[in-house]
Amino acid sequence: MTFTPVVLGILIGIVIAFVRIQNIKILAPILNFYVSFFRGTPIIMHIMLIYFGLPIVVDAVAQALKINVDANAIPILFFVLFALTLSAGAYASEIIRSGILAVPKGQLEAAYAVGLTFSQAMRRFILPQAFSQSIPNFTNVFIGFLHATSLAFFVSIKELTGVANIVASVNLKFLEAFIAVGLIYWGVSAVMEWIAHRIEKRVTAYSKGSI
Repeated sequence: MTFTPVVLGILIGIVIAFVRIQNIKILAPILNFYVSFFRGTPIIMHIMLIYFGLPIVVDAVAQALKINVDANAIPILFFVLFALTLSAGAYASEIIRSGILAVPKGQLEAAYAVGLTFSQAMRRFILPQAFSQSIPNFTNVFIGFLHATSLAFFVSIKELTGVANIVASVNLKFLEAFIAVGLIYWGVSAVMEWIAHRIEKRVTAYSKGSI
């Protein structure tokens, strides 16, 4: 439940970052508001807004277009993943935007000088550098959304925390259950931090020509 929203959020974030950097009319102000809203409000609110609001929108659109679509038939998991993806996209876009702006402008000008287009320069030079500089930030986002998946229990999704709560309500061992869940979250977070650290060291060494 963490991997999918973060990956999709990064893809969305790349597009949003480009639009905001290029300051495209109409789109840029809308996306600026989107980023500000999702970064400035709690994830639980995003889940609740999508969970309660999206079915109303789906039913209204289906009725207007005279399409036979029942919003109640959409799995709850979809609403949670959709909300987490929108939230991840906002955070990822700001990370990518900051990473791109941190790359010296001279590199883009040099790419133009050898005949590369904007998209080619971004794909071959700018984005790889932006991503390498942003590894710690992306790691923090992944860990943050790993923890945020526990909020899905509020809309009846049985994720790790929800299962622990259900089990604990049967045997009344709440302390033991949530200590176990905490250790699992901590373990996964520690593994992710270790992997990210290894990747960062390797990327840094490669950029310096050490390997």
